[in-house]
Amino acid sequence: MAIIRRTLKAGTKPTNEQLARIHEATKYPVEYDEDCPELTDEELLEFRRVSDTTPEERRHIAREGAERRRLTLINMNPKT
Repeated sequence: MAIIRRTLKAGTKPTNEQLARIHEATKYPVEYDEDCPELTDEELLEFRRVSDTTPEERRHIAREGAERRRLTLINMNPKT
C-alpha cells in the first residue's frame, strides 16, 4: 500500500471521502522495517512527552543518546 499524505488546515474537518480512506487504511496490518522496527513494551515505556521535560533534562537525554550511538558504532566497528 502506498503512503498518502494530506494536510488539513487548522479549523477544517476531513471530508467523508478522506474519512472513508482512513477507515479503509485501518484494515491493513502495520508493516515494520529496519527504519521503523516494532518496539517492545520496555522500549515504548522509554518514550515521554517532550513538553513534560525541562530544557536541562532534554540536553541530558540528548547527551545520553549521543553516547549510546557512539558506543554502538564502536561495537559495530572494533579496531583490530
